[in-house]
Amino acid sequence: MKRWLVCLGEILVDFLPLERDGTITGFSLHPGGGPFNVAVGLARMGVPTAFVSKVGNDYFGRRLRSHVRAEGINDRWLASVEAPTTLAFVTIEDGEPAFTFYGDAAADTLLTPADITPDLVEATALLHFGGISLLRGTTPSAALAAALGLRGKALVSLDINVRPRLITDEASYRATVAQAVAACDLLKLSAADIAWLAPATNPLVYARAQLEAGPCVVAVTRGGEGVTALRRQGDRIEQLDVPGFKVQVADTVGAGDTFSAGLLAALADTDALSRDALTQMPSASLVEALRRGAAAAALACSRPGANPPNRAELEAFLCT
Repeated sequence: MKRWLVCLGEILVDFLPLERDGTITGFSLHPGGGPFNVAVGLARMGVPTAFVSKVGNDYFGRRLRSHVRAEGINDRWLASVEAPTTLAFVTIEDGEPAFTFYGDAAADTLLTPADITPDLVEATALLHFGGISLLRGTTPSAALAAALGLRGKALVSLDINVRPRLITDEASYRATVAQAVAACDLLKLSAADIAWLAPATNPLVYARAQLEAGPCVVAVTRGGEGVTALRRQGDRIEQLDVPGFKVQVADTVGAGDTFSAGLLAALADTDALSRDALTQMPSASLVEALRRGAAAAALACSRPGANPPNRAELEAFLCT
């Protein structure tokens, strides 16, 4: 059976602002959602990619499914249900994307553990999850069931991607995050995530503590400054620092997702799709995978919206 790099979680329509003379005059529609952006990035790298979620049986849901198929993503485990599709309006405030979501009881909040079927588990070489799918409806329980069910059978990747404005029950959310971290092999964090999860804590101190909780690698992205990864190597912790790439920034929407896609595609290229393989991967190879993730993110920042590069674009950028 063909094995897939599987992304699970939110899929929605982003409404990106159209401005005239510094004033928002309207919005343009774009497919979005953190795990879905990662799936698009992986598919554009030419690796076999599948997406697990639910979309509404409405105009927006049909539009999203068409986009999934157009990107060459396997939609076998993407169900259509009688529920609205999540909509997100994006604005830029203080130089950072700000999101307003309309998604109560939306389709992508309705995944359940029963949707994590044996054929999905058997077909998965890598699972990537996180984002607002850890917050809403029954989807968090499905995501955790997938991660726990695949632990030891596939590489499990988590991007927490905290959205503070959407958190209504902080204690419950923190408990879900702790379970997700314990179930993953590769954890991606941003400096902004850590600032919310552990205010006033040094990001690398926090990242080091997460290695004790479950993952074997923790990657901390630092915007244009690059990425630092920590990896447990027996009794010691290895630190790998990769500088960022200088580009003219259009916006940073989807930058973290594109980093994950570039990194995970590079791991797939070297067949590092298990916890053991990631732990034993030569340091130089892991640095190169992180570098490819950082380069992909820089390219995404150079153009509006969540628009990951394809493999040819990434290779050309790395050669400049």
